[in-house]
Amino acid sequence: MQNLTATTVPQHVAIIMDGNGRWANARGLPRTMGHRKGVETVRAAVKTAGELGIRYLTLFAFSSENWSRPAAEVSDLMGLLKTFIRRDLADLHRENVRIRVIGDRSNLRGDILPLLVEAEETTRANTGITLVIAFNYGARDEMTRAMRRLAADVAEGRLRPEDITPERIAATLDTSGIPDPDLIIRTSGEERLSNFLLWQGAYSELIFVPELWPDFTRETFLAALEKYACRERRFGGVTEPTLAVGS
Repeated sequence: MQNLTATTVPQHVAIIMDGNGRWANARGLPRTMGHRKGVETVRAAVKTAGELGIRYLTLFAFSSENWSRPAAEVSDLMGLLKTFIRRDLADLHRENVRIRVIGDRSNLRGDILPLLVEAEETTRANTGITLVIAFNYGARDEMTRAMRRLAADVAEGRLRPEDITPERIAATLDTSGIPDPDLIIRTSGEERLSNFLLWQGAYSELIFVPELWPDFTRETFLAALEKYACRERRFGGVTEPTLAVGS
């Protein structure tokens, strides 16, 4: 990959992991088998991102709209998340991975929330790649919750309306402290953001790949990063070169 160098690897990559169900259907398998295969792909993607020097990898694991799926499928997805955290947390911690979770936590039940908190607390001091898991996440919901907090601060006199700046809004979002994604990748050939990082992705480069998520290999990842490396970043002004790691 001649264009993929240390200076062109993005600092933050976000991925909409799409196509698990279609992968399973195409093979005559239950949709749950596609989700299980997708978890294997997650492990490989985290490893690849860490090896390449990507500092943040955000994965759209479960949207706030996914609760409307069949109860059996939702139950299996919850089980997979629990298994991933219980099985992989020690390995991720040992590999210096820091875990952040974004999304609405107010209505989470059972042992899901304690597991998410445990993953964050266990890895809080780690200094390697930050794995951001978007769980029960929707960008419109995220922005609504942020606006309500800011409105409450104004109503109670802690904040003036003129103090609500883009920087203040960004600091109130779930992703506070995380740089905006340089690159958003969506698998399965679909070409939309589906309520994912709408504020943060305002100037992200977008790459849509035809592979279903379970078929997203290291080579697919590298090919997407190669395309990114050839892009000229524009932020509403003059042309800028692609951002280097740590820039």
